[in-house]
Amino acid sequence: MIRTPLTELVGVRHPVVQTGMGWVAGPKLVSAVANAGGLGILASATMTLKQLEDAIHEVKERTEAPFGVNLRADATDAKDRIDLMIREGVKVASFALAPKQELIARLKDAGLVVIPSVGARRHAEKVAAWGADAVLVQGGEGGGHTGAVATTVLLPQVVDAVDIPVIAAGGFYDGRGLAAALMYGAAGVAMGTRFLLTADSSVPDAVKQVYLGKNDTLVTRQVDGMPHRVLQSELVTELESTNAVSRTARALRNAARFKKISGQSWKTMIQDGLAMKHGKDLTWSQILMAANTPMLLKAAMVDGRPDLGVMASGQVVALIDSLPTCGELIESIVTQAEKQIRGIDLQ
Repeated sequence: MIRTPLTELVGVRHPVVQTGMGWVAGPKLVSAVANAGGLGILASATMTLKQLEDAIHEVKERTEAPFGVNLRADATDAKDRIDLMIREGVKVASFALAPKQELIARLKDAGLVVIPSVGARRHAEKVAAWGADAVLVQGGEGGGHTGAVATTVLLPQVVDAVDIPVIAAGGFYDGRGLAAALMYGAAGVAMGTRFLLTADSSVPDAVKQVYLGKNDTLVTRQVDGMPHRVLQSELVTELESTNAVSRTARALRNAARFKKISGQSWKTMIQDGLAMKHGKDLTWSQILMAANTPMLLKAAMVDGRPDLGVMASGQVVALIDSLPTCGELIESIVTQAEKQIRGIDLQ
């Protein structure tokens, strides 16, 4: 086993994290990762509060190992979700956007480990100063919302800037990557695309085969107005070439569909939009486009219709050609990393 500050902090056997991918990171995948010794993270942004409660209960039925929940700090029901996590004894609170200082303090007082995700050194410095226990830093190679700076440039910047454990994300899929991240000073790696492409992932098999047959990704702003790395597809090409009026109409339709699925009121969705806009340089058009994201992802990841949805993906998709179980994957990563580290000859 490879012991690091991350494994000690969270209480897992291996320094490998499965990220909270919307519609993908459900109880089956999270518990499989946890039972294999990694840290599984439930994705709650696409769940109602009741669905999240049920998902947490299912994970606890499947494993006794620690796991986490990823949530939006600016969601209108964030307080209720946090109360639920505290009540249910969830080990880790993961955030895609930096939570406020008082929120970090409340979680830590309740015994949770707080791990925000960041894409810049200054953001890592901010959450570290606010009391975050660790930070996950994703380079531009990663899938979904991403930045422009490569992991190999961003990771050492963050490691040098903070004195809390740093988890590296973006471009990792095997033991060589874990070994490299540890050499940079990281405490572990986080992976999304690699765990999506496992036998334990609930993504339809037909969609997994689409991933396995792809080599190209691109970063588009036409999904939700923010940089989003996805698989190249006919739909994405269409989105890239569609005019603003058509994109807005699509976003309105998707907003209505997500309202029906989530049970949210228009008032709540508008409040969430205001929360997204606060402190950020986003136009209302971009916020409206954000309604695309849950439904476009659901079409592929749940409904099995890649022709109607987008498929978030890291660049490592070009290097993946198998669908192992999470247990097989994590064991192979740790074994290969140990071999790589032991094989270094400093003489």
